[in-house]
Amino acid sequence: MTLSTLLPLSVEWKDNYIKLLNQQKLPQETVFLDLFTIEEVHDAISSLKVRGAPAIGITAAYGLALAARSYETENVSDFLQRLKKDRDYLATSRPTAVNLFWAIDRLLRTATNASTVNEAKTDLIHEAIQIQLEDEATCRQIGEHALSLFQKNDSILTICNAGSIATAKYGTALAPFHLAKEQDFPLKVFASETRPVLQGARLTAWELQKAGVDVTLITDNMAAHTIQTKKIDAIIVGADRITANGDTANKIGTYGLAILAKAFQIPFYVAAPLSTFDLTKETGSEIEIEERNSHEVTHIGDYLIAPADIAVFNPAFDVTPNDLITAIITEQGIITENYKEAIPSLFE
Repeated sequence: MTLSTLLPLSVEWKDNYIKLLNQQKLPQETVFLDLFTIEEVHDAISSLKVRGAPAIGITAAYGLALAARSYETENVSDFLQRLKKDRDYLATSRPTAVNLFWAIDRLLRTATNASTVNEAKTDLIHEAIQIQLEDEATCRQIGEHALSLFQKNDSILTICNAGSIATAKYGTALAPFHLAKEQDFPLKVFASETRPVLQGARLTAWELQKAGVDVTLITDNMAAHTIQTKKIDAIIVGADRITANGDTANKIGTYGLAILAKAFQIPFYVAAPLSTFDLTKETGSEIEIEERNSHEVTHIGDYLIAPADIAVFNPAFDVTPNDLITAIITEQGIITENYKEAIPSLFE
């Protein structure tokens, strides 16, 4: 069986609406949402019904194209003004994942090249579809490059979900595991649960298990012991934003794993497409870190697990400094050092 038959697509364009896998319901239920308005798209992104930087970008692109279909004007200038307003609205849904901004800005540029409103509307749909097709090809290339870094029967640790349901297909950090399964290349994966929203427990464990990958779930605070006792060979993670010097924002807990990798002298890999790089920011200190609702920390579902009214600090991401990153894996290949010089060369 292929990955396409084992796992659902995270996002699909359905002519006049978006069909979206509701990742909040996994793993208990596989539920799809039909999104007809830009407000529904904004809510889906901000509430984590869709998550994973590439999938967010794809959804936002479709959302902007969907909104543009409703504009009742034949004036190109008015159309572009409305499109820019909706672009800015979608940009408020999640602040850290750069793919969101990359995708909606790409659509905005596409529309500016149209000579009529009808042409612009058609071009927007085609461009959003192209973004999704490109992402699938990109993820496979990332997976092939990443797999070249592993040996058969290696044990690999990951965090959060940078997998097929977080992208168009295959994923970024999980792509080598899906390809390894296709190629009968045995790997053992340890998935950290990823508190407080449990993307590792709910999504990565579910996705890899459905794909037939050998996966073991651990809690976040078991990482050091697991590396030591299970002889972890490497750690691989995704990314939500990578700055010009290679500093990487990813799900909270990633920085701690990078420190552990250095302590245990094992490789720490970041897997991400070029759309995740933000060359407008020199270092990770410039990245805006999203802070989310305290309810995610104080509750499991609707059940209170902490004292009422306790103060909560709930950053969704942390930043791993470039000197802790062994290699950054992209669709263009693998870079291992001198990130400040190597990263700009990827875009030449």
